[in-house]
Amino acid sequence: MNDTSRAWIFNKARWSVDSVSHFHRLVARGADGGEPRRGLFGRVQEQPLEALTAEEIYNRAEFELERNNDPEAAAPLFLEVERLHPYSEWAKRGLIMAAFSHHEARQYEEARVAAQRFIEFYPADDDAAYAQYLLALTYYDQIEQVGRDQGLTFQALQALRAVIELYPDSEFANSAALKFDLAFDHLAAKEMEIGRYYLERQHYMAAINRFRVVVEEFQTTSHTPEALMRLVEAYLSLGLTDEAQTAGAILGYNFQSSPFYDDAYRQLQGQGLEAEPQGEGWLRGIWNNTIRGAWL
Repeated sequence: MNDTSRAWIFNKARWSVDSVSHFHRLVARGADGGEPRRGLFGRVQEQPLEALTAEEIYNRAEFELERNNDPEAAAPLFLEVERLHPYSEWAKRGLIMAAFSHHEARQYEEARVAAQRFIEFYPADDDAAYAQYLLALTYYDQIEQVGRDQGLTFQALQALRAVIELYPDSEFANSAALKFDLAFDHLAAKEMEIGRYYLERQHYMAAINRFRVVVEEFQTTSHTPEALMRLVEAYLSLGLTDEAQTAGAILGYNFQSSPFYDDAYRQLQGQGLEAEPQGEGWLRGIWNNTIRGAWL
C-alpha cells in the first residue's frame, strides 16, 4: 500500500472495537436477533448475506480487510453491499472499498472496473478524486519493469493527467504529478533501450531515430543527456560530423557537468572536432530553441 492510499484508507476507515464486537454478535445470533442458528453437532452457523443489513455486510468485508489482512476476500463482500443494497449510502462506500481491496490484492482489472464505475455513478462525490487516482494506479503499478507493454504506460499517463487536471486541489494531485513524471521517464527509457540495441549492432540510422524521439519528445526526462551523447557517437560513426558537433553543442550547453558530455567531448576531440553547432537539420532547430530557452 503506498503512502497516499494508506492515508486515505485510514481516514475513511469505519472500523472500531465496537464494530468488531458487532460482527461477532452477527455471526452468533439469528438475523432477527433471536437464538443463533445451529448446524450439525450444534455449531453456530453464519447468517447468509441476504439476511444482513448493508452496514452488517460492510462490516464483515472490513473485518476481512483490516483484521484478517485479506483484501481478496474483502473485495467481493464490499461488492455484495452494492448488489444487495444498491441505493444505500453503504453501497457507495462498498464500491470504492471494493476498488481499493482489488488493488491491494493486485487484481488490477477488477480494481479498474470498480473504480471506473464509482467515477461514473458518483462523479461529484468527495471520493471521486481517489477513485480516479486508484484507476491510474491500476495501470501505473504494472509498468515498473521498463520492458513491460508500453501501452500500459500511455494509459497510466492519461489517467494520472485526469487526476491532475480534474482534481488539482485534491490530496492526490501531487502524488499523481510525481507518478506522471516517472511514467514519462519509463517511455524514454524504453526508447533508449531500443536505441542502444541498434547502436551496438551498428544499425546507426535506426538508433538515431530512437535517440531523436527522446530529444524531441522526452527532453525533460533524465535520459536526454545520454541520448545526445549517443547521437554524437552514431553520427560520428556515419561520418556526419555537422550533426555530431551540433548534438555535442546542445549537450554541452544544457548538461556540461554530465559525464555524458565528457564522453561526447572526447569523441569529438578524437576526430579534431569541437562541440559547436554546424550546418542545418533537425538538431540545428533544437539548438536554436535551446538558445531561446524554448527547448527544456
